[in-house]
Amino acid sequence: MCGNGAALCGRGGFSAAARGAMFLSSCHNLGHAMCLRSSRRPVVGIIGNIHAMNDRYRVHAGGEMNVAAVAEVSGALPLIVPADPRHVSVEALMEVCDGFLLTGGRPNVHPSEYGEAETPAHGAFDRGRDAITLPLIRACVDRGQPFFGICRGFQEVNVAMGGSLHPEIRELPGRMNHRMPPDGTEEEVFALRHSVSFTPGGVFARLMGAEKVMTNTLHGQGIARPGARIVIDGLAEDGTPEAIYVKDAPGFTLSVQWHPEYRAGEDPVSRPLFQAFGAALDAWAAGQRPAAQAAE
Repeated sequence: MCGNGAALCGRGGFSAAARGAMFLSSCHNLGHAMCLRSSRRPVVGIIGNIHAMNDRYRVHAGGEMNVAAVAEVSGALPLIVPADPRHVSVEALMEVCDGFLLTGGRPNVHPSEYGEAETPAHGAFDRGRDAITLPLIRACVDRGQPFFGICRGFQEVNVAMGGSLHPEIRELPGRMNHRMPPDGTEEEVFALRHSVSFTPGGVFARLMGAEKVMTNTLHGQGIARPGARIVIDGLAEDGTPEAIYVKDAPGFTLSVQWHPEYRAGEDPVSRPLFQAFGAALDAWAAGQRPAAQAAE
């Protein structure tokens, strides 16, 4: 699959950058702005995670892979955001940043956000991040400001739009274990482990130039009930949702359950995603504002 066959990886024909530009133009009505560079580098707010450094000093941090993917593949200026409503507001972030990378993270979205009770299976939480990202996603959808969701970020997009999550995918009948391997090198942890099949002729298939690709997998939770306007455009071989976007959103809303930030500049599945995100960022930074579309 992806990484082996040129046709399946979409290496023939148009370049990944051209596919990204064409996709955004056709799906989000941003026209020729996709090919324009603004006078400044777009700023991307990379949603940070709080954790204890050396098991004692609390820090807001973002993964180096995310920073590199935004800077080198999307061509934007990465800015790590402390996701805590005591320090930042959604309004201020949307003024400072041109778009947002909703990153993965060990803490999960609190189940109260989708109407369920907390259980040990739901794991750890980051209520500060919940308080920032969920309203941020809804505001970006309404405004047309671009965001790209990864892993937890993918789940946040679903919850923000009214969906729910399974606390443990591997416990569902017929599902595989999607969790990160407990041991191994970085290459082993991020190895391609399952296929993702896209809707024929759909948004992701057109962007990738392929209807099936191989991806890594490092998540425990997953979509249970899709939120309003959430389009599931890609499924793992066991039926787990892996690729989504928000129907009729005026801006870029693509989100994936896997981790495309790993070797984003080299991987033929990751690169088109970050390049398309970069095209949307360029348009927003250049002052292009997509017209809102009515949801069906």
